[in-house]
Amino acid sequence: MAKLKLDLHDIFDQGERIERALNDVMRSAVDKKIRLVEIIPGKGSGQLKKRVLRFLEQKHIRALYRRLEKDDKNFGRIFVHL
Repeated sequence: MAKLKLDLHDIFDQGERIERALNDVMRSAVDKKIRLVEIIPGKGSGQLKKRVLRFLEQKHIRALYRRLEKDDKNFGRIFVHL
């Protein structure tokens, strides 16, 4: 199964780039009919993970995927199932 992976470690403190990267990965997944997107906000303080989850809960983004899965073995990873 094809999946896209987005690692946010390098841009964790650059709000606009984070938003753009999240939009790009979701658009790519839809365009290429990829069914799984793995987003890695990292463990840190949890602020970046919260920001990613808020992004994914926006109505127009929520319409793109079926479900979210927070990795129970790795706190710093989120799976988006399209």
